Amino acid sequence: MGIFDFLSGEFIDVIHWVDDTRDTIVWRFEREGHEIKYGAKLTVREGQAAVFVHEGQLADVFTPGLYMLETNNMPVLTTLQHWDHGFRSPFKSEIYFVNTARFNDLKWGTKNPVILRDPEFGPTRLRAYGTYSIRVTDPARFLVEIVGTDGEFTMDEISFQVRNIIVQEFSRVIAGSGIPVLDMAANTSDLGRLVATKISGTLDGYGLTIPELYIENISLPPAVEAALDKRTSMGLVGDLGRFTQYSAAEAMSAAAENPAGGGMAAGLGAGMGMAMAQMGPWGTLPQAVSAAPPPPPPAEHVWHITENGQTSGPFSRADMGRMVSEGRLKRDTWVWTPGQDGWKRAEDITELALLFTVAPPPPPEV
Repeated sequence: MGIFDFLSGEFIDVIHWVDDTRDTIVWRFEREGHEIKYGAKLTVREGQAAVFVHEGQLADVFTPGLYMLETNNMPVLTTLQHWDHGFRSPFKSEIYFVNTARFNDLKWGTKNPVILRDPEFGPTRLRAYGTYSIRVTDPARFLVEIVGTDGEFTMDEISFQVRNIIVQEFSRVIAGSGIPVLDMAANTSDLGRLVATKISGTLDGYGLTIPELYIENISLPPAVEAALDKRTSMGLVGDLGRFTQYSAAEAMSAAAENPAGGGMAAGLGAGMGMAMAQMGPWGTLPQAVSAAPPPPPPAEHVWHITENGQTSGPFSRADMGRMVSEGRLKRDTWVWTPGQDGWKRAEDITELALLFTVAPPPPPEV
């Protein structure tokens, strides 16, 4: 050790720790050769504790306050050293400052879904996440069980282990609670307190405690959520038949307001209208039809004829038959009916040509 380090060790007699990292739990006070001057001042601030380790053995723990490092203030260390009251030489010990304040807004969550038996949906899976806070309640035990000889111990080094403990106890509590999935959102506060209580026994062995644990969200797998949404929608619809009729009417109105749809839109609307008309008293389509309806009768044509540049008509087929028998309608008479392409001779139209074959012959001459 150089002369400068020696002098520094002899004259620096104030031991304290100011933490500005926000995530350090334990910090070891570093001195050359771990020499602490007898009678030095030890400052332990609120939210801290100072642990003395002498020759690998835990000695004294100091709570917040200002201390003179003398034999009357260090009973355990004095016993270990077998000091007399007149002893004044420096002593070699390691001093660990432990942050006893709360560490808040720490995250936890289920990495894999938790399988449970829901009283309503049966076997299902769910995920959960939330936040928690943690603090050191027994600095000596925490130093022995967790930190060891680490000179700077941060929250990240213990948070993974704490998260595993939380998830394990949460899975056990949620699976044995018997609370339906649909009611869990209303019981997250009670579940959080129950999980924190179950965890406290394990964390006590580490010198830790969890003052608060919050369950922010409990969610189902996407497929189950989609099925639940459909079930909710059906509940909101109520009468499925009336809802179907309403949907069909809306579709017909939309088709009527869309001229670009053309015949397709009109056909779709007509089909929906027929489906609505055939719905039973419960709004469902009939399962089977007893007999097919007969085809519609063929449409009867009406005819117009032209004689001497004059057009007359319309005449029914029966009228045309009488005109054949009276001789007013001949084979070469020009006739026309709606839908026909121009005027044609009567004998060129199959329907009228039959009238001439059944007409009686001309009367005999007397």
